[in-house]
Amino acid sequence: MLVTGGAGFIGTHICVELIEAGYRPVVIDNFVNSAAEAIKRVEEITGEKVSLYAVDLLDYDAVDNIFDKHKIYAVLHLAGLKAVGESVAMPLQYYNNNLSSTFNLLKAMKKHYVTRFVFSSSATVYGDPASVPITEHFPLHPTNPYGKTKYFIEEILTDYAHSFNSESEGFKVILLRYFNPIGAHKSGRIGENPRGIPNNLLPFICQVAVGKLPKLKVFGKDWPTHDGTGVRDYLHVVDLAKGIIICLC
Repeated sequence: MLVTGGAGFIGTHICVELIEAGYRPVVIDNFVNSAAEAIKRVEEITGEKVSLYAVDLLDYDAVDNIFDKHKIYAVLHLAGLKAVGESVAMPLQYYNNNLSSTFNLLKAMKKHYVTRFVFSSSATVYGDPASVPITEHFPLHPTNPYGKTKYFIEEILTDYAHSFNSESEGFKVILLRYFNPIGAHKSGRIGENPRGIPNNLLPFICQVAVGKLPKLKVFGKDWPTHDGTGVRDYLHVVDLAKGIIICLC
């Protein structure tokens, strides 16, 4: 089982669940926003060795070499640049990285006859919905380059899957548009620990709590909620990881 971005917050929890379900993850990560230490902690939790490659998905030959070394059953694609604000400032870097890395994966999968693909998309593909809660049937209107890369990749994967003549010989893809994963493994050994100033609320709060950041700013007090403050829905990262395992069945 190939997990791209497997040393990240979501990736490490997926690796734990994969191992506990009897799979053997092969991890690709370039450590732009993660560290190899996280995989060591996955090994500590599970008691199993994880095949880890410090590889950038933009390097096709390196990716292809990993497919040569391992019999890959499916690809769980989590890797990619993911900061909304940064994507607005550097759109070309986001489009090149997120789309080109997916092309390289698909090229290697086609060469090695791997036909199962689970894509880590995002609720950002919905943009600013007219109402909540959002359902998967809502129109897709991403409002920033990060969300657009997710939307474009969804379209590419869908078109590719439809290009096969029969389902038995085809490419099977699942698109997961999850929203605000938080939490950590019950061991406390893995969790969300981004480099630099966090883009997400929960790790920001944690860094304020331990004194790494000075304060948390709350924006807005007139939202249409019972007390005027903002409300968001969250998904526990372990529940997310367990859901992805179900997608492989």
